[in-house]
Amino acid sequence: MNRLRRLSAEFGQSPWLDNLRRGFVTSGQLAALRDRGVRGLTSNPTIFQKAIQGSRDYDEQFAALAKRGTSPIDAYWTMVRSDIDAALDVFAPVHAESGGGDGFVSVEVDPALAHDSAGTLAAARELHGRIARPNVMIKIPATKEGLPAIRTMVAEGRSVNVTLIFSLERYAEVLDAYIGGLEDRLAAGHRDLSGVASVGSFFISRVDTEVDRRLEAVGTDAALALRGRAAIAQASLAYALFRARHSGARFGRVAAHGARVQRPLWASTSTKNPAYRDTLYVDELIGPDTVNTLPDTTLEAFDDHGVLARRIDAEPQAASRAWDDIAAAGVDLAGVAAQLEREGVSSFQKSFDELIGALGAKAAALSE
Repeated sequence: MNRLRRLSAEFGQSPWLDNLRRGFVTSGQLAALRDRGVRGLTSNPTIFQKAIQGSRDYDEQFAALAKRGTSPIDAYWTMVRSDIDAALDVFAPVHAESGGGDGFVSVEVDPALAHDSAGTLAAARELHGRIARPNVMIKIPATKEGLPAIRTMVAEGRSVNVTLIFSLERYAEVLDAYIGGLEDRLAAGHRDLSGVASVGSFFISRVDTEVDRRLEAVGTDAALALRGRAAIAQASLAYALFRARHSGARFGRVAAHGARVQRPLWASTSTKNPAYRDTLYVDELIGPDTVNTLPDTTLEAFDDHGVLARRIDAEPQAASRAWDDIAAAGVDLAGVAAQLEREGVSSFQKSFDELIGALGAKAAALSE
């Protein structure tokens, strides 16, 4: 068996692809990746910006939509739903084979709504209703304002990918929103909770990038020795929190009705620092009941030379010490999380706005 298949079969971690473009589907490449062991897919506004602006795969569909007078933003969502529907078809066999536990495809609500609870909930409901497939996950940012929408979506029986998690404190709130949503659903009379699935997406490499920058600003030998340790340490602590929250009496009450755990998903797992090995954020984050969503190059690197071993909870005390040492060195970890959340929302919003603007200009050119 190849590494991707072994990752799931032997270690309980699902490798997902962190990319989508139309050519993946039409060429058969996405189905080939599924057959190699990829068990799901995530997307985001930046991925779609690169796909739509970086190829001619969408020109024919967009021209037809523009000819009918479709607005650029409505054309965007029509093209996105086409790609998501096609990816859902590819992963439907995985969803069926896993009994609804895997084979998901994630699509994100408009990032402009990240700090609008009511707007996020309305958009998430609308997007889920339009796609209406059992293996779709609606991505909602883990902002303070996103938490109520997450709980309500889960209570309504809709699967959610909670994205842009950067701190342990916010992760605890995400877990509470998920379990609370399951409790609400049970209280509403739904006795079978097995139809709801969720992942909590921790962004990994961005944490090291920012923490490393701050450690270098401190500049002491002790601080510099801590570079490259923050993201993995935090992920290890997050995994411990995940295990604790899913083993107590509270979760046990909903688990008795078929509730699934909200799996941690490791996102942003490409290595940004060339001094670090290219599979660092895969090798060190392997553990049961988790997902790692991999960009193309990281996926291929891991399948070629990654190290298969359960590492996520191998050294919990070392992870805790590293996290404490980074704070003691003068790094404001709460400030890091707040900054990365702002930047993450802003980055997706920028990609979304730039693409809508480009589509508007393209529509105007077609009408001339």
